Amino acid sequence: MFTTTSFPDFDSAAQATLTYLHQRMGLSLWMITRTEVDNWIVLQAQDNGYGVKRGDVFHWPDSFCSRMVRGEGPHIAPQSNLVEAYRNAPIAQQVDIGAYVGVPITYGNGSLFGTLCAIDPEIQPDSLVDELPLVELIAQLLSTILDFFLKAEIASRREEYQQLLKERDGTTGFYSLSGWEKLLASEEIRCQKFGFPVSVIIVELEAAEPKGEEPINDLILQRAAKIIKTICRQDDFCARIGEREFAILCIECHISQADFIRERLALGFEQGKITADIGIGERSPEKGLLDAMETAKSAAHEQKKFRVKTEG
Repeated sequence: MFTTTSFPDFDSAAQATLTYLHQRMGLSLWMITRTEVDNWIVLQAQDNGYGVKRGDVFHWPDSFCSRMVRGEGPHIAPQSNLVEAYRNAPIAQQVDIGAYVGVPITYGNGSLFGTLCAIDPEIQPDSLVDELPLVELIAQLLSTILDFFLKAEIASRREEYQQLLKERDGTTGFYSLSGWEKLLASEEIRCQKFGFPVSVIIVELEAAEPKGEEPINDLILQRAAKIIKTICRQDDFCARIGEREFAILCIECHISQADFIRERLALGFEQGKITADIGIGERSPEKGLLDAMETAKSAAHEQKKFRVKTEG
């Protein structure tokens, strides 16, 4: 009797794909990757000798795949050192690569998401190139599955936002610390699956009088929340995580974009006559979102030290 098994998520489809390709074609390392600026992020790996694992990050411009995407080298090179673009790639000086396979994985609009690729330290038979139609077909299927699950993750994130509405801070209307912690954990899982770029912004307010010690009042908190909400993007997640502290989770946001938001926030607080110290941190695949949050907090504290020093 013929039975089929559906894939509950992109991870399952990706891992099944790599297992099948390794069994059919050999090669020591098969990967599904995502490219983000100069980062080449390993989302899934079937490794038998290189020591590569999920979550590893390499330099995209150094890779064979970056050259393949630009059309400088073939999708399949049974003897990669015969291809000038691959022979001169920095990664060829870092690890032994005798043979290479690589095809793009794309978003629904056709733009590059990452690659399905493989390498082996040994030169492979010329017949390896005959597998290209199969590898390309599998990459197209993965692209279709990816598009489906990315849309599902967007819907899931919005549903979580709605479910956490009850976990609001009564003064500002922002999400509470508990809501922030829950969404941060969920977003970290999404990042691990899909390699999303995410940044964190921390805003620490001073007292009503910059050099005073009295507790901050509700009116200033509400004014600060209004500035944050006006400047942040629609899908950013804003929370009050302390008496004077706000946190912003910037979805699909590189550090350069987060810095632009930080600059606008700084201007908004200045115009609103509210003293605030603002720090940013970008999630790295190796360290995760909690580390990005700590980086943002440290940056805000350093800004405060500098401000106090210059003021006084």
